[in-house]
Amino acid sequence: MNRIKISAAQFENRSGDKEYNLGVIERLTEKAAEEGSRVIAFHECSVTGYTFTRNLSKQQMLDLAEFIPEGETVARLTRIARNSGVIVMAGLFEKDDNDKIYKAYVCVDKDGLIAKHRKLHPFINKHIMPGDSYTVFDLLGWKCGILICYDNNIVENVRATKLLGADIIFMPHVTMCTPSTRPGAGFVDPKLWYNRENDPTSLRLEFDGMKGRAWLMKWLPSRAYDNAVYVVFSNPIGMDDDQLKNGCSMIIDPFGDIIAECRSFDDSFTTASIITDKLTQAGGYRYTKARRPELYREIIGQNHKPEQSVAWLKQQL
Repeated sequence: MNRIKISAAQFENRSGDKEYNLGVIERLTEKAAEEGSRVIAFHECSVTGYTFTRNLSKQQMLDLAEFIPEGETVARLTRIARNSGVIVMAGLFEKDDNDKIYKAYVCVDKDGLIAKHRKLHPFINKHIMPGDSYTVFDLLGWKCGILICYDNNIVENVRATKLLGADIIFMPHVTMCTPSTRPGAGFVDPKLWYNRENDPTSLRLEFDGMKGRAWLMKWLPSRAYDNAVYVVFSNPIGMDDDQLKNGCSMIIDPFGDIIAECRSFDDSFTTASIITDKLTQAGGYRYTKARRPELYREIIGQNHKPEQSVAWLKQQL
C-alpha cells in the first residue's frame, strides 16, 4: 500500500478515569473512521492520565496498571477498532507477573494487539521501569516504530528505529508548558484555559510561544528530516492534573514539513495522507545511505552511564 490516511488526536484526559478516557478515544475514533482514516494515534497515557501519577505509591501504580494484552483496556480498544474499522494506538501503564511497572503504548486492530512499546526513558514516578528494546512492526504494508515522549529527545533512538526499518514513527507525548533551564520555558496559567472562550488570543500566544509550540519546532521536524520518516506526534490538550498542556498534535513528512496539525482547543484530531514517494525523495534518505559507521561506531558505542535517575528527571518536569 503506497498511501494511507493516519490521524493524530488530542483530548483533555481525566486523571485515573479510564472509562471516561476510553469513551473519548472511542468517539474520536468513530469520527476518524467517517473521514476515511485507517489509523488514529492518541497521546502518552491517554487511557490513564499522566501527571497525577507523580505522587502515587507502588501499590497505587500497580492498581492503575494492567497486564498487556490480557487487560481490559486492550480488550476495549479491540472492540473500538473492530466497530470502527480503524487501528487504534493509545497509552497506559503496564504491569507484569513480577510487579514490574512500565509506561506502555499499544497498537490494536480488530483482532487484538499488533504491537507494544515500553518507554525507554521513563520518569514521573520512581516505580516505573525502563523498556529495553526498540519497537518496529508491520502496519497495513508499512514499517512503523513507536517512541514515547522523552525517547525522542535522545537522537540515537530515532535513528536506531529508522535503521531497523521504520518509515513511520509514532511519537506519543505529554509535553510542553513546563519549567526547564531553556530560555522561555515555564507553566502556562490554568486561568487562561478556563477563560479560553472569552479570551482565546492570550491562551494561543502562550501555547504557540517558547513555552509550547515554538520549542517543539526547534527539534521535532528535524527528527523527521534527518531520518526521512513520517512523524505522528500526539499530545494532550487542556488540564492534565494541575498542569496545562497545549496539544498541537501533528503529522510531519520526511521533508520535515507539517502536513496536518490540530489547532483547536477542543478534543479533536487531524488527518493526513501518507505516501511512499516522499520516503526516497527526502534528503534524509540520501543521508542514511551516505553514513560511514566505521568513523563513529566506537564513539557511539563507548561505555556510558546514563544520567537518567528519577531525581534528575523530576527536575526536568
